[in-house]
Amino acid sequence: MTRRDEARRIVVIGASVGGAFAAAALAGHGRRITILERDELPAEPAVRRGVPQGTQPHVFLHRGLRAVEELLPGVDADLRAAGGVPLDTGRMAWLGEPGWAPQAPQYEIVSATRPLFEHVVLRHVRALPGVDVREGTTVVGLRVGERWSVDLADGTSLSADLVVDASGRSSRLPGWLAALGVPAAQVTQVDAHVGYATADIAVTPGRMAAPGIAFLQTPDRSGGLALPVEGGRWLVGAVGSGERRPGRDPEAFVDALRALPDPALADLVEGGVGHVAIHRQTANVRHGYERVRGWPDGLLAVGDALCAFNPVYGQGVTVAALEALVLRDAGPILRGDVGALMGRVARAADVPWRIATGEDLRYPAAEGTVPRATAAFSAWTRELGRLGAHGDEAAHLAIARVYHLMASPVTLLHPRLLARAAVARVRGYGPSTARPRVFASDP
Repeated sequence: MTRRDEARRIVVIGASVGGAFAAAALAGHGRRITILERDELPAEPAVRRGVPQGTQPHVFLHRGLRAVEELLPGVDADLRAAGGVPLDTGRMAWLGEPGWAPQAPQYEIVSATRPLFEHVVLRHVRALPGVDVREGTTVVGLRVGERWSVDLADGTSLSADLVVDASGRSSRLPGWLAALGVPAAQVTQVDAHVGYATADIAVTPGRMAAPGIAFLQTPDRSGGLALPVEGGRWLVGAVGSGERRPGRDPEAFVDALRALPDPALADLVEGGVGHVAIHRQTANVRHGYERVRGWPDGLLAVGDALCAFNPVYGQGVTVAALEALVLRDAGPILRGDVGALMGRVARAADVPWRIATGEDLRYPAAEGTVPRATAAFSAWTRELGRLGAHGDEAAHLAIARVYHLMASPVTLLHPRLLARAAVARVRGYGPSTARPRVFASDP
């Protein structure tokens, strides 16, 4: 291929994290990248319409933060400087299905609100050579000839060698592809009908002993979460499936926290809450674009436009960053190569998809079927969780490595872990892990 066959004019649809990461991965090498964003982007961190889950707590997995730092060096330091709170997830108070998890060092994350995270990321992306961000710009269609034409709501269009759809769950790509005569992609959906409710509260400095609290939802009970964020605030959330989905009424929200198996979250908001934000767009949705025959060259989908996850597992940002690393490592993107690249991008979602759907399909309200391999993997993970709840730090750390996408799920089948489980079945699991100190006033 000659140099003129390389994709050098690139349009990215969407300026949320998926689009920002893709632009960061593709920037440089003389490329001109235009990011088109429907919203007007705030000058300071603020929730915006195009990110409806922006009010909810976010756990940015350790592998995701490492990937972001590879793409945009300095983001980690800037998050901390802006008030993001570093914490070790292994020191959090985790209450899982079998009981309390042991507290031992695991992986550090930086806890921050979604608006602050996006603001810092976009500030870095805007500074990259050849990148232009156009706000308040709506894409209404795609046409393809010798090059791509991206049609805008104002009647104009942009030409591009490569178009990257990063417009999220609201992506209109299926309709645009149909208009181009491209066969429809298979869409796989697993919906546990999960809902979240979150309140932003002030916490007195020195009150907390645990750096964060997580009560994991199970098929039989609701869950909850509390994380510190910038500004000395904490985000406190309740989560439930089906009829257990929490609402936005403040009193009902506090009642939902009181109904949890431990009073810590209810005690945290003992002074009451004001505004409660809810979010219910939580289905896992995957578009099989990589399997479409005759996929048009010069077109990619990333982030939630390709594969959207139930946000409770904290995987979306990390997967978007890993997809971007695939783009970065692809080198020159040449005409005729994009179909294969689409397949490599899609594979970045494989493991997180199995983890998220394997858990969600356990809920009574879930729609979908559980593949046998996925069901077996989930059952084995729960067995390791049971070992952890009885003091086995090695089993607990093994789960954490996979959860943070720092290790393959295959590592959970290590002979030592299999032996530990076999011994526990014969000799008993031993005493349960004690409830950790949550508040500084706890004994």
